[in-house]
Amino acid sequence: MPLAPPLPPVTVVLDRHDDALYTHTALAAHHLPAGRITLHPGPGTTSETGLAHDLLAALGKPPLLPGRFPGGRQPAWEAATAWMTALPVTRLTVLRAHRLTARRAMRLLRLHALTGIHLTLVCHRPHFPAALHQALRTADYSVTTDFEAARRHYYGTPITEPPPADKPAGPADRWLTLPALDRLVSYDSPRPCTDPCTPPPIMWRHRPPPVPLTAHTTQKVAHRLHAATAHPRLAAAVAAALFTGASLQQLATARPRDYDIAAATLALHDRARYTDGCAAYPVPPWAGVFLRAAACFTRLVSGEDQELLAAPGDRAHLLRVAETAKLRPPQPPAARRQGPVGRVEWDWRERQEAERYEAVPTSRVRPPSRR
Repeated sequence: MPLAPPLPPVTVVLDRHDDALYTHTALAAHHLPAGRITLHPGPGTTSETGLAHDLLAALGKPPLLPGRFPGGRQPAWEAATAWMTALPVTRLTVLRAHRLTARRAMRLLRLHALTGIHLTLVCHRPHFPAALHQALRTADYSVTTDFEAARRHYYGTPITEPPPADKPAGPADRWLTLPALDRLVSYDSPRPCTDPCTPPPIMWRHRPPPVPLTAHTTQKVAHRLHAATAHPRLAAAVAAALFTGASLQQLATARPRDYDIAAATLALHDRARYTDGCAAYPVPPWAGVFLRAAACFTRLVSGEDQELLAAPGDRAHLLRVAETAKLRPPQPPAARRQGPVGRVEWDWRERQEAERYEAVPTSRVRPPSRR
C-alpha cells in the first residue's frame, strides 16, 4: 500500500494590528472550484456544531442535514469532512482564529488530519490566545507575521488568482424532467446480499438503460444537487438513480464496499431478480464526487455495514432533496393528475403499469396449471 503523503504543518498567521488587508485578501482567495476555502466563523457562537455549519455554508451547502441521527447529534463535521475529501478541497483558511475555543480548534486540527488540507489560522492579535495555544501543543505548526507569506498560504504556491466567477448553469427555478427517475419509488423490494457477492457488469436484459445525460444537463444536475443538500448519502442516492435507473429499495442495498473507486463501478443487489439481478453499474465522472462523499461519510458515521446511499426510511427526505434541486420524473398529463397542480407525482409510471395490467382481458390471463 502506498504511503500517505506527509501532513502539511498548520500555519498560524499573526495579524498583529487587525489589518483589513489580511481579511480582504483571505476572502478574495476563496474559490471552491480551485480547492480553496476561506471560513469566516459567524460571530456570537462558540459551539462546535455551529462552526461545522459555517464550514458547510462555505462549501456551498445548506448548513442543516435532514433526517434523524443517533443521540440527536447531527453529524455536521462528518459531512463537512466527506465533502472536503471528495471535492477535493486542498486549502482552508480560518479567519478570527483568536476567537476559537480549544474544542473548536481541536475540531479543525482533526479535520486537517483526516483530509490532509493546508490549514491556515489567522489570529488578528499580536499574540496567541490561550485556547489556541493549548490546542496546538500536539500539532506541527509554523507562525508568520509577514503579509506576503500569509498571502502565499491563502492561495498556494505559485499564487493563482481566482478565475472569473462561474456562470450559472441555467435558471434553477425550472424543472428538469428526467426519465431515469421513473423507478425511484418503484414497489420492488430487493434486499442486500448477506453472503459475499461480486456482481457482474449490468447487462440490461429486462429494461433499457437510462439515457445518458447530455453535458449541459449533467452540469445543471450536479450544480443543483451540490446546492440542494449537505447530506452526502441523499445527494449520492439521487445521483445514482440517474445513472442506474434503480429504485430506492435497490439503491439501499449498496454498502461502502460496493463502490469501487478505482474501477468507477457501483454494485447494487437483487437476488430475487426483480429487475436485472445483482449487477455493477459504471459510474460517470460527474457522479463520482457524490459517491466518494457518501463513502467517506458512511465510514465516519457508522462503518462498513451501513447503507452507502439513502435507506428506505429516508424516502421522504430523498424526494424532498430531488424536489429542492428541481429534478423530477415525467409527469402525467393534466387530465390524469391525482394531486394538486405543482406537486410532483413520483408514482406515475407505477400507476400506468398497474392500469395496463388491470386492463388485460381475463381471457388472456393464463389459468394455473393442473397436475
